[in-house]
Amino acid sequence: MPLIDRYVAAPDFWERHATNVNADAETALATASAYRTEDDPFFRGMIGLRELPMRVIRKTVGGSSGSQRPFGIDNFTLLEANESEIVYGLAGRFWSLDYGLERFSDSEEFLAIKTPGSAKLALNFAVGSDGAGKTILSTETRIACADAAARRRFAPYWYLIRPVSGLIRRRTLNAIRRSSEAKSYC
Repeated sequence: MPLIDRYVAAPDFWERHATNVNADAETALATASAYRTEDDPFFRGMIGLRELPMRVIRKTVGGSSGSQRPFGIDNFTLLEANESEIVYGLAGRFWSLDYGLERFSDSEEFLAIKTPGSAKLALNFAVGSDGAGKTILSTETRIACADAAARRRFAPYWYLIRPVSGLIRRRTLNAIRRSSEAKSYC
């Protein structure tokens, strides 16, 4: 059973992407674990665009844009990892200008979150074999909404961001593939 099933077994929304990697599974997963989405200029640009209204409001109302760092992998909490999968979690009202993030420190706290009107997101990287000597590296994003109200709020947001999210996931996989393959040939 994939680890991600423990955290979001029956998602309301999800996406999955995969690529073949000419490197061993251990290298591919270690590279995925070390990858920083913030290193991708496209990701930074899309997050900047997503956060622009929040920054404008903060500057207008509060007199400054604040020192909040842009959204990135550091907003996620590592939930669990083994030799074939890494799972990260996030909870909140992602459709809110400030993401409405809920704080939790570990997998048990993540599992316990049941805040009405919010959602939980599990993101993984997993490795497997294609049977021909190549590693399959995949990433899956699963979102479970706490209730119908959260599903109604999240759905338009999901359909708006999903194409960009999918592109970011494919770019992430390609960057990890290139880096893993470069490490294998060193």
